[in-house]
Amino acid sequence: MARAIAYKLIFGKFGWLGYIGSPTFLLNPGRIRIGKRVRIFPGLRAECHGVGALLIEDNVSIGQNLHVIASSELRIGSGCLISGDVFITDTDHTFDQVDVPVFDQPEQIASTRIGRNCFLGIGVRIQAGTTLGNGCVVGANSVVKGSFPDYSMIVGAPGRIVKRYSFASNAWERC
Repeated sequence: MARAIAYKLIFGKFGWLGYIGSPTFLLNPGRIRIGKRVRIFPGLRAECHGVGALLIEDNVSIGQNLHVIASSELRIGSGCLISGDVFITDTDHTFDQVDVPVFDQPEQIASTRIGRNCFLGIGVRIQAGTTLGNGCVVGANSVVKGSFPDYSMIVGAPGRIVKRYSFASNAWERC
């Protein structure tokens, strides 16, 4: 209870019945907004750079060691289940100037969104510029970049759609 009260003071928003295990690192937590019934296991590393904001909607469960970087508005939709050791970003490093260290070069920011009721398996990497539609399933250790329609099953590195949910047959069907 005391932790929840402290989080309401630290975060931009912290919803009722939420839980966060001990975070490892928070950058600009005032720009992190967490909805109701959000459960985040220990090891959260959340970075909001520049004008970036992280929005986690209601009823989301996140496994241990989530690392998220937001340099714009990065949104995780309601009802998502995110397994452990997942990385989500909207920021890429550039490395065009070979005589300049990468961390001294400009970053490229591309909107990243996770739709409602998505499931991200363990070890998933969501790269900058990715949009997952509602109800997407991403297989363990997949590396995903691009736009994926609602109810897609995505696997691999690079991630590709292998199945789509059919409401006509009420089943996942191969593409």
